[in-house]
Amino acid sequence: MINKAIVWFRNDLRLHDNEALTEALRMADVVIPVFVFDDRIFDSKTSYGFGKTGIHRSNFIIECIQDLSKSLENIGSTMIIRRGITEDLLFELASEINASWVFCNRERTQEEVNVQDALEKKLWTKGIEMRYSRGKMLYYTSDLPFPITHTPDTFTSFRKEVEKYVPIRKSLPSPTKLPPVDPVIERGNIPCLIPIDINKTNDARVFKGGECAALEQLNYYLWETDNIKTYKKTRNEMLGWDFSSKMSPYLSQGCISPKKLHDEVKKYEEQRIKNDSTYWLIFELLWRDYFRLVGKKYGNKIFLANGINEDNQHNWSTDRSLFNIWAQARTGVPMIDANMRELNETGFMSNRGRQNVASFLVNDMKVHWLMGAEYFESMLIDYDPCSNYGNWNYIAGVGVDPRPDRWFNVVHQGKKYDSKGAYVHYWLPELETVPGFKVHAVANMSQDELSEYNLILGKDYPKAIVVDKRWA
Repeated sequence: MINKAIVWFRNDLRLHDNEALTEALRMADVVIPVFVFDDRIFDSKTSYGFGKTGIHRSNFIIECIQDLSKSLENIGSTMIIRRGITEDLLFELASEINASWVFCNRERTQEEVNVQDALEKKLWTKGIEMRYSRGKMLYYTSDLPFPITHTPDTFTSFRKEVEKYVPIRKSLPSPTKLPPVDPVIERGNIPCLIPIDINKTNDARVFKGGECAALEQLNYYLWETDNIKTYKKTRNEMLGWDFSSKMSPYLSQGCISPKKLHDEVKKYEEQRIKNDSTYWLIFELLWRDYFRLVGKKYGNKIFLANGINEDNQHNWSTDRSLFNIWAQARTGVPMIDANMRELNETGFMSNRGRQNVASFLVNDMKVHWLMGAEYFESMLIDYDPCSNYGNWNYIAGVGVDPRPDRWFNVVHQGKKYDSKGAYVHYWLPELETVPGFKVHAVANMSQDELSEYNLILGKDYPKAIVVDKRWA
């Protein structure tokens, strides 16, 4: 008897360190790789009416699938593509080929759980088994010194319990050969890329989706440029390609595994240099694991208005016209508008930028954090449910380590992290007459100063929607 298995690719679009694929190859004679473009992900809306997957992330995912498909062809296999409702299509295919198993890497947030549970229920009617593996985290939950329900409610406590005491397992190698897929099975087509008119690209680079691009970027950031050795110093910058690793989109779609990234950093430390910056890249992976564990612990609460703190009472606005001022980069605050313009044009924004625009929306404009979180869900190419909503929970004071006011002084932040005004000038060329760090304070300028720079607020650039005396 020939044992057949489907490997359902989800947010693990790679060959290396893919436990579902590795286990399928160990157990089955025939392995059929499948990806489903689910209508509920690519064609639906969030609760506030944003496209659930915006064009930037859609294109990035399409590129990831194109890359993975080529990689599979290079080792003798073929990616099967379907479009529609995942559990129906996979059940239909598994039944058609008389599969014994469907292998996948498990997801933990509700929408993804609903799909895998519905598929498992269907498969059992045919005696087909679902086999779950791990693919998202740096640490294995079974290796942690506490059950998920006892995950600490502060990151520092989590880090202290885990960092020095729990070993990180080595990543798994990529398979070198897969059995061919029966040509009778309909291949399906990868959707075409959506045309985007990008007026600017940050430092003349754009993200290219796929495992090959992820590994190339990792090699570039570590071995070609040694940029990692200054990561802690540069990570809060906002303009350019080299100030951060640019790994987050690849991690979010699983084009690179956190264990692979960890392995390569450790190798770099052994062969070149070990310092605060190399440590800090791993530190960021710890944050990523932590948000996922919090999501597992608290479930759907991270998506609710009051977050994990049920007693919180806030009076946030859901005024769509007010929100649109923020989303469309018309706040009149250069630090905010520049970052939002970058997000809208590229699907990416620096970590420093994200903290500032989130704080401004919630704490200065008093707009509901869920609107911002859903907009990020739609727009970001590196969207990850737990990290995105965990960070918004944190800023809004409804998540782990709650504080009543995580307010960022956006003018001071601009002057500190964009001291020459280069970032603002890049994304807001209408402000190029205002020199250096002064560009961050246009909302506080006198009429004489504005005239000196030939700038008319309300005409050349919007008047600030909010002015705070602490900006001075």
